[in-house]
Amino acid sequence: MKTTYIRLSIATALLLGIYSCKKQEATGEGYGEATAITDSAAVATSDSISSVATMKVKDKQFIKTADVNMEVKDVYDATISIEKSVQELGGFVTHSNLKSNVISEDTYNTSNEEAMLVKKYQSENSMQVRIPTAKLGELLTLINDKKLFLNSRSINAEDVTSNIKYAELEGKRIKKTGENISQLKTNKDKVKLDDENMSESNQQQYANMDVTDNLKYSTVDIYIKEPKIRIAEIAITNTQSIDDRYKFDFIYSVKSAFVEGYYLIQRIVVGLIVIWPILLIGAVVLFLYRKRRSARKAQQNIPE
Repeated sequence: MKTTYIRLSIATALLLGIYSCKKQEATGEGYGEATAITDSAAVATSDSISSVATMKVKDKQFIKTADVNMEVKDVYDATISIEKSVQELGGFVTHSNLKSNVISEDTYNTSNEEAMLVKKYQSENSMQVRIPTAKLGELLTLINDKKLFLNSRSINAEDVTSNIKYAELEGKRIKKTGENISQLKTNKDKVKLDDENMSESNQQQYANMDVTDNLKYSTVDIYIKEPKIRIAEIAITNTQSIDDRYKFDFIYSVKSAFVEGYYLIQRIVVGLIVIWPILLIGAVVLFLYRKRRSARKAQQNIPE
C-alpha cells in the first residue's frame, strides 16, 4: 500500500512538472508574439509621417512647410521619382540642383594611343518643391520610401489664423480710409493721400495673395545624397605619347633657330636706323675728341 502511494506521488509530481513546462513554453511563445507585434507597431510608427503634415484643427489655418535630409541609393533615380510624384500629386518643382562632387581624378595610360580617366565622386541634389497642402503627408510618405538613411526631417505648421483676421481688418480700414479721402476736396494733399492709400491697398492685396498661396501649397526642401563613392571610368586619348612624339625635333629646331637669328639681325639693323641721329652725333663727338687728343700729343712732342 505504501509503495503504491509513493508511486502515485511520483507520477503526480512528474505530471505537474510537465504541465508547468508546457505552460512556461506557451507563455514564452505568447510573449514572443506580443514582442513581435510591438516591434512591428514601433516600426510602423517610426516610418509613419508626422501628424503635423495632415493636422487639421477647427477654426484654425496653418501654413505648412517641411525639410528633409536623407541618403539614397541613387540620387538621379530618386530625383526623377520625386519629381514625377510631385507632378502626379498636383505640385511643381521650383528648384533642383543635381551635381557630382569629384573627390579624385587620375589618368592611367593603357597604350600609346589610349588612356583611362578614373573619377571618384559622390552625387547630391538640393530640391525645393511646392505641393498641395492636402497632399503633403502623401508626398512625405513617397519620399520616405526612397531613403537609405534619414539624417533629419522637420515639419512645421505655422498658425496664421490671427494674421488672416488682422488682414481682413486692415482691408476694411484701408477701404474706409479710401472712402474718407474721396470725400475730401480735390487738391495736392488729396492726391498724395489717395496715392499712399492705394499703395497700401496694393501691398495688403499682395500679402493676402501670398498667404493664400502658402495655405494652398506647402513648400518642401529636400536634400538627398549618396553615402557611397562612385567610380567613373572614361576612355580618353593618351596625350602624353603625343606630347613625347612632338616634344623635340632637331632638324626643325635648327631651321627655326636660323630663321630666328635672321629676324634678329633685321631687328637690330632697323633699330640702328631708328637711332641714326644719336649715332651721328656720337660719331661727330668721337671724331672731335680724337682730333683734339691727337693735337695735344703733337704739341707735347714738339722739341723746345
